[in-house]
This record gives sequence, C-alpha cells and structure tokens, in this order.
Amino acid sequence: MVRLIAAAGAFVVSLDSMVNIAFPAIAAAFGAPPERMRWIIICYVFTYAVMSFVGGAAADRLGHTSVLLAGMAVSLAGFIVVGVAPTFGGILAGRAVQGFGGGLVYGTAPALATAGAGAAERGRRLGFLGAAIGLGFALGPLPAGMLVEAFGWRAVFHVRVPLMFAALAWALAGPRAPRIAAGRPVVAGRDLLRGPVLRACALNFVANAAIFAIWLLAPFYLITARGLSASVGGALFMLTPLGTALAAPAAGRLADAIGPTVPVLAGLGLEMLGLLLLASADAATPLTLVALALLAAGLGLGAFQVPNQASVMAAFPADRQGAAGGLTFLARTLGVVAGVVVLAEVFAARRAAMGFQPAFGAALRLAAVVLGAALAAELLARMVERAARAYTRAR
Repeated sequence: MVRLIAAAGAFVVSLDSMVNIAFPAIAAAFGAPPERMRWIIICYVFTYAVMSFVGGAAADRLGHTSVLLAGMAVSLAGFIVVGVAPTFGGILAGRAVQGFGGGLVYGTAPALATAGAGAAERGRRLGFLGAAIGLGFALGPLPAGMLVEAFGWRAVFHVRVPLMFAALAWALAGPRAPRIAAGRPVVAGRDLLRGPVLRACALNFVANAAIFAIWLLAPFYLITARGLSASVGGALFMLTPLGTALAAPAAGRLADAIGPTVPVLAGLGLEMLGLLLLASADAATPLTLVALALLAAGLGLGAFQVPNQASVMAAFPADRQGAAGGLTFLARTLGVVAGVVVLAEVFAARRAAMGFQPAFGAALRLAAVVLGAALAAELLARMVERAARAYTRAR
C-alpha cells in the first residue's frame, strides 16, 4: 500500500509535463520570448533537485511517509500559487514552492517503493515507480493542450489541485512505512564520492540534460514552427514521456535478471538516436518520423533510468535508502537545470542569427553529441574494468 501511495504522489507531481505545452500560451500572455520560459523550468527543477536529496536524507531520520506527506501538501500550495499568479515573477515564485514540495515527494518515493524488497526485487519495484512517473509525464501534454485551448494556461495548474488533494487524503488515511533504525547520523561524504556512485550519477546528469532539449524546445517546434494546435502538439509531445513509462518496468525486470549494464548502455544509445533524428526535422518532415524520434528518445531514457537508479540504491545500506533515492533525483534534476541553461543559450544565440529551425537543430545535435561522448566514456570505463579483472585473475 505504501509504495502505491508514493507512486500516486509522484504521478501527480510528474503531471508537470502539462506546463511545457502551455509555454507558447504563457509566452504570449506575458510578451516573453521562447528562451525566457527556461526560468519556469529552472525555478522548479533546481529547487526540487536540492530538496530531493535533502528530503530523502532527512526522511531516513524523520520517517519517509512523514516527509512524503509534507511534500504533497507543499506541492498543493505551489499549484494554487502559480494558478493565481498575476505576473511572470509570481509564476516563478510559485514554481519554487512547487519545486520544494516536488523534491520532498521525489526524494522519498524510491525508498518507499523499495521498502522491504530484496536485491532481486529492487529493479521491479523501481520500474513500477518509474512507470508511474513516466505515465504522469506522458498523460500531461494531451489534456494540457485541450485545457489551454479551452480555459487558458492557468488551467494546467488548477487541474492538479484536486488530484493532489485526493492523493494527500489517501496518504493520510493509509499506513505508514516502518522506520529503519539508522546506524549513522547523516549520510557521509565518502558514501557519495565512491567511483561507481559518481559514474552512475554523472550518466544520469547527462541523460537528463540531453532529454530536456526536447522538453524545452519541442513544444515550440510542434505548435509554433509546424502550426499544430495545442492538443495535436500535446498528443505528439506525449510520445517521449510515454516511451519512458513503457520502457521503465521492462528495464527494471531486465536489470534484476542480467544486471544494469546492458539496459543502461542500450538506453543511452537509443536516446541519442532519437535526438539526432529530431535534430534533422524541419517544417516539411513527415509527422510520423517526428513521432518516431520523440518515442525513441523517451524509450531510451526509460531503459536507462531504472537500472541506473537501482545500481545507485544497491550501493547504499538499508538505513540510507532515502538518501540514495534522493541522490538519483539530485543528479537527474541538476542535469535538467544544466541542460535547460546551456541549450536555451545555444538556441537563443542561433535563433537571433539564423532563425528558429537552424537553432532548434543545433540545440538537439549538441545534446546528442554530449550524450554520445558520455556513452563512449562509459563503454571505455567498462572495458578497462573488464581488462583489469582479467589481468587480476590471470595473476
């Protein structure tokens, strides 16, 4: 029951994909250029990046369910603040509140999802949570397009108020996860600086930085450059998070069966392929090819994320699973922030000089190249490790 409640909270938080489809409407309402929308993302994800790790580590002491409840309540307040904001600055302030709450939810959800699970079950449990998060991201864009067309951009925040209220009521009425006695007061720095943990977090950082080329710019390509309606654009845009939701459970089961290496590397390669395909799209590209690119990038991210997260959580003891889960979201969301900042700058500079389409392609190609470099570095590191083990055995 506890893992279902955690998944429900993470699902509602993940419906934030609605906001991306509202970007063109928000930009028009406040007379802002497309690249200014990055601050709506940054104020949210930077706050929840920090709070996911802080909240996860605190939950190891205070109780994971208690921190989850606090996160749900703060998220509910954030939806209300943004939904009534009269200025662009008010939106940013509300997004920071939303990020505070979302970080507490995301930071505690992995530990609650895997509570009581053995090592052989960890991937499946995290795959279920990943599917709930991916489903939230996937379901958001389509109704968002309809809501924006019918009621305006504020509706994408208003609609989540009753949903989070229902999830919070369920959590208050439901059972609480048993608290595991902590052996140490706080997660130690040496736990975070181990080579395998750092490498997994670095890959997580890059994979999520790259995918936000799509999250930031694809709505403008679909709605502004291609002239699609918000609802049709939302239906196409949802293919990326839908791919993530579909791949997550299968990747978790595969990681439990054969280890994380194959799904991690294959996922990164597939995400890179999707980005390269989309980078070549222009105003005349068949929408079926655009849809394939969006889906491939999402499938790749989903295949990568769950095994990567499972490998990090396996490196921490049972009384530090909150910190471990929070660390994976910290790496993920710091990657999102870096991706948004860098890719928005690249896009803005190229757009001013050459127009939208060349700028769109340049930003996505950059994301694919960086992801490809990370994949090559990981392959090289694993080859060196294998050679070192073979040499040790030969001696």
